[in-house]
Amino acid sequence: MSQFDGRRADTPSEEAQALLTALDEAGAPDLATLSVEQARALLGDLFTPDVEPEPVASVDERKIRAYGRDIRIRIYDPDPDEVVVSVDYRKAPEHKFPAAVEDAYEATKWVAENGAEIGAGDGLAVAGESAGGNLAAVVAQLANDADIGGPAIDHQLLFYPVTDHSFDTQSYETNREGYFLTRRAMVWFWNHYLRDDALAADGHSPLASPLRGDLEGLPSTTLFTSGFDPLRDEGFRYAEKLADAGVEVEHTNYEDAIHDFANMVELDGAPSLGAFSDRVLDDGADALRDALD
Repeated sequence: MSQFDGRRADTPSEEAQALLTALDEAGAPDLATLSVEQARALLGDLFTPDVEPEPVASVDERKIRAYGRDIRIRIYDPDPDEVVVSVDYRKAPEHKFPAAVEDAYEATKWVAENGAEIGAGDGLAVAGESAGGNLAAVVAQLANDADIGGPAIDHQLLFYPVTDHSFDTQSYETNREGYFLTRRAMVWFWNHYLRDDALAADGHSPLASPLRGDLEGLPSTTLFTSGFDPLRDEGFRYAEKLADAGVEVEHTNYEDAIHDFANMVELDGAPSLGAFSDRVLDDGADALRDALD
């Protein structure tokens, strides 16, 4: 017998359900049953369609030198005085926590210090989805720490972020399987990301679980969650805790969406979400413009 869940629609959107049905009929495996290499190949194929990318004025690839290593970044220039910098942070399990956090923070500092040279405007925002949303939230907290010292961040844009190493929410129960991201897959992700630690100290750290951090003084925040997503309720908790800390928060829950839907405008070999995904991307872009203007 299913549980009542007031934070999701009766069914996923028509577009999302078509994707879920196609994946089920194709026998798509749960990521938790795959090796790391197999999972990367599966997701890489799905999310890399053979289509023309959206045109931008320029794309520049660089390497940042940081403490004996190089961090690759890609700089997109879509409009005058606006740039988007994508960070190729180190990945687990080859590089366990907190490697990704360190790379994301170093890259953010570099952007703040070199904004004029790369054609950026005055404002600075961090953004990410899912695990990237986790890193964006953690970077915002690090930049807000007086002992670490910046840079000043004006806004954070978070798409269904991972905010807590915990599986005790209602959404982890009602959305545990059948809606693209599963509870088992999240356990698999966390086990690969964190270092082996019988005391679970890594998972309790705000650098891994930003929900457990000090949120006072953080920048204004736009946060999106998906109704049919195991991560939904920790996103709600993060929005609520930000508001309690006096942070300006705009939280929208797409009740009929699944995890990763912002990244599903075009998919390879499966029904794409198209305009349904474009909605949240447009909302996020509008939020950034409002925050940085």
